[in-house]
Amino acid sequence: MIKEKLKEIRDFCNKNANAEIVTKYSRYFKNGYDGYGIDSKVFEKQRDLWIKAWKNEMTLDKYLDLGNELMRTGKLEEKSFAIAFVKSERENYTTATFERIGNWFNIGITNWATTDVLCMSVLSSFLIDKVITFEKLKEWNDSDSEWQRRAVPVTFVELLKEGLEPKTALPIIEPLMLDNSEYVQKGIGTLLRGLWKKWPNEIENFLFKWKDQCGRLIVQYTTEKMDKEYRKKFRALKKEKV
Repeated sequence: MIKEKLKEIRDFCNKNANAEIVTKYSRYFKNGYDGYGIDSKVFEKQRDLWIKAWKNEMTLDKYLDLGNELMRTGKLEEKSFAIAFVKSERENYTTATFERIGNWFNIGITNWATTDVLCMSVLSSFLIDKVITFEKLKEWNDSDSEWQRRAVPVTFVELLKEGLEPKTALPIIEPLMLDNSEYVQKGIGTLLRGLWKKWPNEIENFLFKWKDQCGRLIVQYTTEKMDKEYRKKFRALKKEKV
């Protein structure tokens, strides 16, 4: 069954590939855009058709098995299909589901786009539905994959809509404040900027604590919406040469 689904998905992707779209989006990916270039409306229509058509034959476990193959060898759109299929089974998520999805970072998640779609569409639901604890997500801070580490703050970005508070988020992301990955830093900065809109005092105090040590992109992204003069207070002090 999995082989048949893989063939059907890849036949569709090859049939709807568009080189112009690949060229258009390549500039957003430093390491190259490994995708078919499928129009988003075409992608979404087929996604919904498959989820409806396969409802009685596919289970969450089968979608995870299919997802393993798509993540291991697939292009960007194929990985997006894997995420969408698992999203459709939200009501059946367990801690074991979270563990299996976490393994995707070891076998095939290699860019910010796939990471962020997974965070917004799937990973945030594990916290919203209380399938896992915040401490469980915190374990990803120690991952060798920069994309899995990025997933920690980016998953929290989606939870801003649910009223995420600094007292919950900051202890989880603080171990990442010295991370060297630009993508992790951007994820943290985006989260802090979102929290700052509602809790400016708490976030400014936190940033002031870290500004002389953390990556510049964290400060840049966090202060992006601040007044130009006001944000200067968060400039890192230049270290004196010995």
